[in-house]
Amino acid sequence: MTDIQYNKEHMAKVYGSSVPVSPKKAIEISNLLRNKSLAFAKATMNDVVENGKAIPYTRFNKGVGHKTGIGPGRYPKKSASEVLKLLNSLEANAQFKGLDTNNLVIVKMVANKSSKVWRYGRMRRRIMKRSNIEILAEESKKDIKKKSVAKKPEVKKEEKITTGPKKPDVKKPVPEVKKEEKKPEVKKPSPVEKKAPEEKKPEEPKPEEKKSEESNPTQKNESKKSGEKK
Repeated sequence: MTDIQYNKEHMAKVYGSSVPVSPKKAIEISNLLRNKSLAFAKATMNDVVENGKAIPYTRFNKGVGHKTGIGPGRYPKKSASEVLKLLNSLEANAQFKGLDTNNLVIVKMVANKSSKVWRYGRMRRRIMKRSNIEILAEESKKDIKKKSVAKKPEVKKEEKITTGPKKPDVKKPVPEVKKEEKKPEVKKPSPVEKKAPEEKKPEEPKPEEKKSEESNPTQKNESKKSGEKK
């Protein structure tokens, strides 16, 4: 048997530890209910407890009497009542997860030996027969495919309903950005260069004076002499 992994989204699980059921009877019941619907399993266990329906023994059937229509079988009422409790717990777990209990299928049902405990009282020197039973139920594959194919409902955006007259749309004035005016450039006065003082040229004698001097050379000589005397 292939190991089936537990899927939390589509599966429900129940585990019975140290259930007071013989491992052989638990194995025969699990072989009968495996891969059956949860409703069928509950109805079968209920028939065994109340109406005394026989369960076929396919593995541990040495010396087991024949029953009409099923072959070797027995009536494990106490074992069926314990398994029925686990099935009811499994259904409650599935409802809590929101799974469809009408379409659940028992995918895995395993029974193993549990701890050995000695009985007490008159039944001393005997060991209790206990089992660990694990049951996994999954929604039928058809339902899983339908859920995956079903499209998500489109969510329409809610339109805001306003009562009364509509307010006119008032456009907010956009502040104008003033352009910076360029200031006229003020030209600084260029530094005035100081001109060097002009040297005065000696005045040339007028032509009339030259003529007079040339005409009176005696006056020049006299003036020279007077200067020497002084």
